[in-house]
Amino acid sequence: MDVLAANVAARALSPSMAPGVNRLRAALVDSRERELYTDWEEATAAAIGQLRAAGGADPFDPRLAELVGQLSVASEHFRRLWPRHDVTPRAGGPALLHHPKLGDLELDREKLHIAGTDDQMLVIYHAEPGSPTSRALALLAAPRSESAHAVPRY
Repeated sequence: MDVLAANVAARALSPSMAPGVNRLRAALVDSRERELYTDWEEATAAAIGQLRAAGGADPFDPRLAELVGQLSVASEHFRRLWPRHDVTPRAGGPALLHHPKLGDLELDREKLHIAGTDDQMLVIYHAEPGSPTSRALALLAAPRSESAHAVPRY
């Protein structure tokens, strides 16, 4: 669940969508990320189940053990859910977010597996064309000069 690359709109959507950030760790310990999810409990429960599913391929992976250890120390929510052994397939679906500057966003999330990689995937957030969310995403993706302040970022 480590971000390897992200475009400008993704980074503007969430500070955790930046290279080097682990999305699950951010969702569980970063208050900005928690506030982004309108269904944080459900979203993080699914992500924890997805981590367990991904870890099934190599349960002795030292990076997995390190992440589980970090999350066990940092997050009571993780400590409560990890022992349930829930496994959730990594699939797309709706994502309801509350951006601090743009308000509620109704997104669809696609997760595309990249062939020939170590289980990497491309995650795409998109909105219904012409919808308020689509217009908000266009603002996030629009190039702007340093002096322009049309799209506040956090």
